[in-house]
Order: sequence, then structure tokens, then C-alpha cells
Amino acid sequence: MKTALYYFSATGNTLVIARDLAQEMGGADIIPITKALKEGRGGGYEAVGIIFPVYMFGLPLIVADFVKRFDFPKDAYIFAVANFGGLPGRSLNMIEEMFARRGLKLAAGFGVLMPGNYTPLYEAISDEKQKSMFVEEKKKVKDIAAAVLGKRTGIERQEHPVINFVIYALLYRIGSREIPGSDAKLWVTDKCTGCRLCEKTCPVSNIVIKDGRPAWLHHCEHCMACLQWCPAEAIQYARSTVGRKRYHHPDLKAADIAAQR
Repeated sequence: MKTALYYFSATGNTLVIARDLAQEMGGADIIPITKALKEGRGGGYEAVGIIFPVYMFGLPLIVADFVKRFDFPKDAYIFAVANFGGLPGRSLNMIEEMFARRGLKLAAGFGVLMPGNYTPLYEAISDEKQKSMFVEEKKKVKDIAAAVLGKRTGIERQEHPVINFVIYALLYRIGSREIPGSDAKLWVTDKCTGCRLCEKTCPVSNIVIKDGRPAWLHHCEHCMACLQWCPAEAIQYARSTVGRKRYHHPDLKAADIAAQR
């Protein structure tokens, strides 16, 4: 079954899931959502997967844009895989609803628990806990692969619908409006070496280097790739991230994230 796996990844969780899923399925084309939006077409696939992290209990803005306007194959089996550190929120419901407005159908939806990476609220969990979650991720991906190859239908609804709606209404619908300009709270300490890795790993080209330091362009995805991949831990968000343990998936390198562009 010819399959495309479209992904958006900042700290690597989503990309690892995409790679593992492709391996379990016996092969698939792994395509960055950033590049797919530029090319605009996705024909010729029997199955299409959308793999993404959950932000604010909903979709990253770029993933929402992709779902709204990408030219999906009309007769393909379309599924989605959300990865999250806490709760999936309404992310899968959002895709289902957006597709319905376009006359498309989300055949299946899955959730994978992965280490959280939102350093403005908390630091990374221990390496031991991370390894335990990675083992469970491999198991879950095997199940997802079997479901996709069998073209099973059904969306995993993991949370109470009332709680989901309240969280979505209070956090995502209001907070997501502020995401593009949220980079105004990003700043850099004197530890910055001017290595330009933040510029390279930003999946949406929101960073340029001026006078040897990063400058943000205010079309941010709030993905924290720049903060998490900075080798000197020089990038901070407001005052809450100073001294907190950072996270990116240990099986990936910064070049894997930079390749999305």
C-alpha cells in the first residue's frame, strides 16, 4: 500500500514516530508538512497519515493550515497520529471537523504518549522515564501500523468531551491567536556563540542572525525548537526557562529537524 506520512516536528518526537511507523508498515514516504504546503499536491497515495504534536490541547497552526488547504487524494485512507506529553485535547476532533467541512473523512485517529517538551511550564523528565516511554512508543506504533495496514476505522477518544471542549475553548481558541507573536518573549543570554543552529532548526524559517545573535520574525509556531536544540542553552522564554532541563529526542540530530525546511 503506497503511503505518505506527513509530519511536523520540533524536538523530534513526531519524526521518530513517523520513521518507526514507516518501518513497521514496510515502507512509506516521510514528508515534512512544511515542504508539502509549498508543493501543494499529494496525489497517488492509497493511505495518508498526518503525524503531529499537540499544542495547547489542539493542532499546531501549521498543521491546521495543512489540514485546511492541502490537496489530499479524495479516495485515500486518511489517518492521524497525535503525540502529546499530557493530553491529546481536541486535536483529532479538530482534524475530523475540518475534513468534514471539506467533504473529506478522517478514517482513523491515534494518540501516542511521548516526553513533554514545553520548557516554559516544566523541565524535561528524567532520562530513565524517557526510555520507558520510548519502549511504549514502539509498542503503540506496532498497533497503529497493523490498524493502518488493515484500514481499520475509528478515532481514539481519550478524554471526556466536556473537559476537552472547556480546555479547548479557554486555552486553544484564545491562546492560539497569540502564537505567531509569542516569539517576542524569546531572548538570548551571553552564552550564545553565534553558531546559527537555532536558525537552521526553526522549521518555519522564523529566525535570522543579526550581529551574531538570533532575531525572531514573528511568524512563530511556538514549537521551542530553537530553545531545545541550542547547544549552549542560551535561548530562553520569558524568565521561566532559565536553569530548566531541555529536551530533544536522543535518537535524532539537529540536522534531522533542519531537513524539514
